Amino acid sequence: MPFLYFLEGIRNSFLDAFFSIITLGGEETVFMAVGMIVFWCFSKYQGYYLLCTGFLGTVINQFLKMVCRVPRPWVKDPNFTIVESAREAASGYSFPSGHTQTSVGLFGGVARWNKGRALRIIMVALCVLVPLSRMYLGVHTPADVMVSVGVALLLIFGAYPLFKKAENSPKVMYILLSVITAAVIAYACFISFYPFPQDVYSDTNIHNLQSATKNAYTLLGCMLGLFVIYTLDIKYTHFETKAVWWVQIVKVVVGIGLVLAVKEGMRTPLELVFGSELVARCARYFLMVIVGGGIWPMTFKYFSKLGKKKQEV
Repeated sequence: MPFLYFLEGIRNSFLDAFFSIITLGGEETVFMAVGMIVFWCFSKYQGYYLLCTGFLGTVINQFLKMVCRVPRPWVKDPNFTIVESAREAASGYSFPSGHTQTSVGLFGGVARWNKGRALRIIMVALCVLVPLSRMYLGVHTPADVMVSVGVALLLIFGAYPLFKKAENSPKVMYILLSVITAAVIAYACFISFYPFPQDVYSDTNIHNLQSATKNAYTLLGCMLGLFVIYTLDIKYTHFETKAVWWVQIVKVVVGIGLVLAVKEGMRTPLELVFGSELVARCARYFLMVIVGGGIWPMTFKYFSKLGKKKQEV
């Protein structure tokens, strides 16, 4: 807490606004957007690397949250204040930091995969700034942040050689996807069947368990989707990521629009079909991956041809 009190003492309106923006780098939306852009426009295998390490990191993060069940800093110390705008997105257990896990895994993964010096400097800076933002805003302790940084770095460096090998080996890729999917299933079983203490089911804490359960079904849908799109690509699609700049913009804008349309538009229909919010959530994220990683890339060859024709003219 001493470090958090130090940060509390230097707060001002400029830093509040700055770190409130920086902390968005740990949001699901940013993770999805960057993952899709890399997958569509730069490197499919770098995309798999970022998405899979992100999903596995989330499993570990959520598991530790539900096992340790550490309250937020302002709950442990009622005299401590936070930047109020950050409260809504910090409603669950504190340890470890989910935003830190996501951001360091994502931006650190980009830095590890790519060799460009300027890009690496920017990515490493974000790996420092997002975790710092969580402490500045008052929603996480140094312990919350450092454990997440450690887990993310282990995944980044541990998974890198495996995914590089998977570029030339479908067998390795299928093994990686299977291991991560097994971890997701194990986590889902833990959340569903573990006899948590009664306080977890109280009105004050039940939202933590509900959020963890939703995350389990979300991750399961995503991983099952990755199996399908990987198989589609190596057997049929073989889509190219390279294209002229304006084609890349079209790919990203339309592609993200399609994925968001599935995310929001299929929510109610799938709940009516399955009669279960959790199963519908799993199916919805599965479809998001199928549309974004399987169906939409089937159009890329036509966009590439169009771009080449424009260049020739």
